[in-house]
Amino acid sequence: MTDDLSNMSEKELKNKVNDLRTQIGQHDRELKSIYKELKLHRTNMDDLKTKRNELNSQVKALVKKAREAKSKRDAFNEKIASLKSTRNEIQDNKRQCSSEISELKSKRDDLNKISKGSVETLSKSYVADLDVFVNADIPLNHEIDLYERLLSMKERLDAAFDANEVHQELIQAYESSKEVFDTHADVGDEIQGLAEQSQKYHLEMIDIYKQVDEVRKEADLAHSQITAKFEATAPIRERIDPLKEKIAHLREELDVYLEKLNEINLEKDEKKQEEHLESAKEKLDKNGRLSLEDLKVLMEKGDLKF
Repeated sequence: MTDDLSNMSEKELKNKVNDLRTQIGQHDRELKSIYKELKLHRTNMDDLKTKRNELNSQVKALVKKAREAKSKRDAFNEKIASLKSTRNEIQDNKRQCSSEISELKSKRDDLNKISKGSVETLSKSYVADLDVFVNADIPLNHEIDLYERLLSMKERLDAAFDANEVHQELIQAYESSKEVFDTHADVGDEIQGLAEQSQKYHLEMIDIYKQVDEVRKEADLAHSQITAKFEATAPIRERIDPLKEKIAHLREELDVYLEKLNEINLEKDEKKQEEHLESAKEKLDKNGRLSLEDLKVLMEKGDLKF
């Protein structure tokens, strides 16, 4: 705030002006010092930002590379799964065929154990015994034995017919299973080769992600350093606006005092000119001997014309 100018002498005004200029100079130097300090921090911060951005670009490139390795690994795993599924399906079909054939063999063999002969042999014996039973005149006890024999023969003959039917089913089962058993299902080597490729890309992916973690840690460290520097310079930056405001106020105040000094100087100049004019007039009236400055003053004021 300015003092009461009307009561201040020229010397006091000059002292005040000098004091204000000194204060402005001090604040200017302080402001320049702050900008210089901030510039040093900014240079380091720019270097850290460049480093962080480069590291983040590396992370991005590595992640892309890791995803490519993962995609290749997954593609190999899909092929492996498909081959295993095909192999398992073939093996299941073979087991099913083997089980069916085994059951038919067991059933046929059980029927053969019951029949104990072929259909042809048993049929001949059955027809011969039946003819005797129906047409021959035989004793009762022999007839009873023959009847029981016919019943047993009928059971054996039925078993023989059933055995033949099962045997035909067995032949059909063998024929049907040929294609299944001839199917190449030994894909172990191929699966192993694909598994090795899958493992190769899996390890590559893991290795790349380890690199990603390391590079990302460096990027995070650089970012934390940037944040720390920004926080550290906050108190310095906070000094700038108050200093600028102080300097602006001081300059406004200085302008007021300078304006007052200018007014005083103008008054002094006008007074000197008046005194000079009066002196020149006296010289002109007395002897007319005038200096160039005298002539100039008289002409400017219109007291001397040619």
